Amino acid sequence: MATSLASVIADVLGEVPIAVETYEGDRTGPPDARSTLVFRSPDALRRILTAPGELGLGRAYVAGDLDVEGDVFEALSVLQSRFATASVAPHDIARLVRFAGLDAVKPLAPPQEEARLHGHRHSRERDAAAIAHHYDVSNAFYRLVLGPSMTYSCAVWSSRDDTLEAAQAAKHELISRKLGLREGMRLLDIGCGWGEMVLHAARHHGVEAVGVTLSREQAEWGRKAVAEAGLADRVQIREQDYRDVRDASFDAISSIGMFEHVGLRHLDPYFRHIARLLRPEGRLLNHGISRPAARRSRTGGRPPMTPPRLRRRGFVDRYVFPDGELHEIGSVVSTIGSAGLEVRHVEDLREHYALTLRSWVSNLEAGWDEAVVEVGEPRARIWRLYMAACALGFEAGRIQVHQVLAVRNGGGRSGMPLRPHW
Repeated sequence: MATSLASVIADVLGEVPIAVETYEGDRTGPPDARSTLVFRSPDALRRILTAPGELGLGRAYVAGDLDVEGDVFEALSVLQSRFATASVAPHDIARLVRFAGLDAVKPLAPPQEEARLHGHRHSRERDAAAIAHHYDVSNAFYRLVLGPSMTYSCAVWSSRDDTLEAAQAAKHELISRKLGLREGMRLLDIGCGWGEMVLHAARHHGVEAVGVTLSREQAEWGRKAVAEAGLADRVQIREQDYRDVRDASFDAISSIGMFEHVGLRHLDPYFRHIARLLRPEGRLLNHGISRPAARRSRTGGRPPMTPPRLRRRGFVDRYVFPDGELHEIGSVVSTIGSAGLEVRHVEDLREHYALTLRSWVSNLEAGWDEAVVEVGEPRARIWRLYMAACALGFEAGRIQVHQVLAVRNGGGRSGMPLRPHW
């Protein structure tokens, strides 16, 4: 019978390719393991036992009670399949409690980085707080993670040998071509981030562009980038809620990596507002993370309803994207159609997002010391954990990312090419 904590944890995990070390000084697992799960304190067990599943594991990691040395992707693939399901057998729980001590069932206060939002979900005030929680962290930190492109959404890779910057530029060009951008057109970018899409469109396609974001730090960075590029006469960055945009009609609207913040109840108003802002034959490119459709039961019945939002007890909802919601692409297409827009093209880029996330993790790990100085170790840990976990999710098909191209028909005229030219 296993008598050390390391051996008990190894028993719980089963035959896996990672090693385990504990605060007792014990180690078990393959000697050539590429990844080691390190329990630095009994508090790691307390957090896992009092919040079973990914939330407890996440809290332990953010607090520094649990660590991953080596290949974080390998460790997470094991944890996702063996530990984060909250299916640890009762007798194994009892064995872990013995090592955690008498306080094993008393929850610890969560790390202070855990989001605590107030007010009505997806109200303007709460949405602004959710955006500030994630984006108003540090522009220098994001520059370290994202690289020179300062683009926080899925890149488009023609080859795994592409640089991240080339893949992000390819994404902006793909969207520009889908939108049919050309000189003299007006573009609105909803959730413009640090402004790279509007800058690309103005530089390479001669458009006049407006970008809106709720993030103060993004808006400040974007305005500076626009001025440095000499494009202030053609590009405007606003700190503004998309619901408050009332400009005259736009020729094209892009929404890239913002859609996840809208919320199920607001999807129809979101697309209807976009339709009102588009001129006849104007195009929308909506780029957002989505979830697979629920499968039908073996008896042929209807699939069970799956909550669209990120799990309320999940790590990502608590630490990364509070109030974020993912939607099944079929329902998104239907909602776009009911809002008065015609869907013309749908593309899933999930493998591309996995490559993008792995690049971001690589950037973070390479600049780890600088990242910790900039935002503190707990927040740097949050980003490492969530980006690595999401990369595995995209690779496994548990999450997807779709670009949906739609057009506002003008009396039956779409202005679309007979065959896509992008």
